[in-house]
Amino acid sequence: MREKPNQPLAAKTLKVWRIVASIEWLFFLLIPIGYFWISRYFTLPLWPLFVLIIAVLILAYLKVILFPSLQWKRWRYKIYENEVELMHGVFVIRRVIIPMIRVQHVDTRQGPIMRRYGLSTVTISTAATVHEIPGLEEAKADELRDYIAQLAREADPNE
Repeated sequence: MREKPNQPLAAKTLKVWRIVASIEWLFFLLIPIGYFWISRYFTLPLWPLFVLIIAVLILAYLKVILFPSLQWKRWRYKIYENEVELMHGVFVIRRVIIPMIRVQHVDTRQGPIMRRYGLSTVTISTAATVHEIPGLEEAKADELRDYIAQLAREADPNE
């Protein structure tokens, strides 16, 4: 049996994921706010407002605190000479093996929040899909991108 990948994501990734989740959660906060304003103009019971507030607070805990933590703890990767192995998931753990011979393009990208924390995402494109290794230090991501690209070139029988 193959051992699990052992390379973790950068520790700052957890903070970035929590910031992004907080921003997304703010949109859910609009639901009880909207219900409150509508109830001021129409005769609506107040108990659904309390239920909505409790639901949004539970969602905040799950989305901002619990899920990013579980996701970060389980995200691992490993680069082998002939393949890239990824392992991630919260409830369902996925293990993906990407053969180097299938790699068509390797890139790095970063949004404004990741850029603020000095993190990048390595994207590995195959004919079928795009795989990501999120939350790596910029230098590590650049090094990994170049290394995977080199291994993919060496694995290509046409070159």
